[in-house]
Amino acid sequence: MMLPAMSAQAQDLKSAFYTEEYLYRHTMNPAYGNEQNYITIPALGNLNVRTQGNFGYDAIVQRNPLAGRPGQKDMTTFMNPLISTDDALSGFHSGRNRIMVNAGLTLLSAGFKSFGGYSTIELNSKTSAGASVPYELFEFAKNTGNRSYDIGDVRASAMSYVELAFGHSRQIGSKLKVGAKVKVLFGAARADLLMENVRADLSGTDKWLIQGNALADVSMKGFSYKEEYKEYKQDPRGTYRRVNDVDVSGAGIGGMGVAFDIGGEYTISQDWKVNLALLDLGFIRWNNDVQAQNINGNVVFDGFHDASVTSDRPGTHGTIKEQGQSYGDQFADFANLQSLGNQGGRTTGIGATINVGAEYNLPVYRPITFGLLSSTRINGSYTWTDLRLSANWKPLKWLDGGIALARSSFATSFGWVVNLHPRGFNFFLGMDHLLGKMSAEGIPLSSNASVTLGMNVTW
Repeated sequence: MMLPAMSAQAQDLKSAFYTEEYLYRHTMNPAYGNEQNYITIPALGNLNVRTQGNFGYDAIVQRNPLAGRPGQKDMTTFMNPLISTDDALSGFHSGRNRIMVNAGLTLLSAGFKSFGGYSTIELNSKTSAGASVPYELFEFAKNTGNRSYDIGDVRASAMSYVELAFGHSRQIGSKLKVGAKVKVLFGAARADLLMENVRADLSGTDKWLIQGNALADVSMKGFSYKEEYKEYKQDPRGTYRRVNDVDVSGAGIGGMGVAFDIGGEYTISQDWKVNLALLDLGFIRWNNDVQAQNINGNVVFDGFHDASVTSDRPGTHGTIKEQGQSYGDQFADFANLQSLGNQGGRTTGIGATINVGAEYNLPVYRPITFGLLSSTRINGSYTWTDLRLSANWKPLKWLDGGIALARSSFATSFGWVVNLHPRGFNFFLGMDHLLGKMSAEGIPLSSNASVTLGMNVTW
């Protein structure tokens, strides 16, 4: 259900925030303009791939204790019974385990001097997608025992939209620079899955309990759930419906919205500047909300009571088979979703970002500056922070870049950027987090990685 809402997202290269000639600084603070006019090479102006999280591939896929023996693979999952519980769960965060994936593309962007300042026009495709899973769910899966597991909420979400943005920045006096953007949002899809109050109580002597309420919301033009009819195990109960697939009969705009960016930079002295920006303050009003829900939020197993092996014994409450079928029907109502149809429109936020920073220009060598940037993404269960210290150097008129060290909600990272801007052309390449070690399939072992590059025409 998440996949239809996945698309491309234009991302920011935070390591380039203080790289003076980086053309896309205005995406992180609309007060920043450029010395040059520019236009993107379509689909190549600003390309970004990014993942963030506090657990990753190396937590799920681990070394097989039987590796090297005939018929055995080198790797296995953490669920392998030969891997101890402590080793299997060591890669998961003790609180909430979160992962977010973004892949980005700027469709078109242009910047030019006008109206006494600098103006920008952008067409971007944006997506946020992620999952938030409690540690207790992995613990329950690996180490199920006679105890109570308060798992809590399990969440997954994905959203895709296209934004048409108009921005302008200008100098006010000698010290203050301000800017703003207005963005018209064209919603493509939004999907949310919530498993709420999940709990497994296996500690009781007279009964076991598994509970949790599941609700899936999808807003997308032409979207519907596919269902099939299944028979209950007990004959008198007849049949039930369950979602087993999805269908998208068409494409188009699923909703409309608006958002704003505002920002400023203040020059304290020749050596010091401070900056502040609020990004993506907005919402999307979706045209529909197609929901699916589990029928029953509880499964209770209280044993087999006065059950016979066969049906020819009088004075019983049914056979073991019949009581087993009753428990199976309970689990079918708990584990399967049924479509509730279109519940009408809904309004959702898009997640806001706050950037606050300061820049120091080295007095003895002006081509070098040092910058400190604090970024906070406010987005419910997917909120994160990033504090980044950068050193920036412009050794030549047509070359600048820098390196950055950061600590975020997910990991410590090292970033860098190289920005080439000879007359008539701009090319940049950078990372906010190095890729690090890769699996044999080319998947980063850590869930934190990013690559950004772009090519633009300047004049």
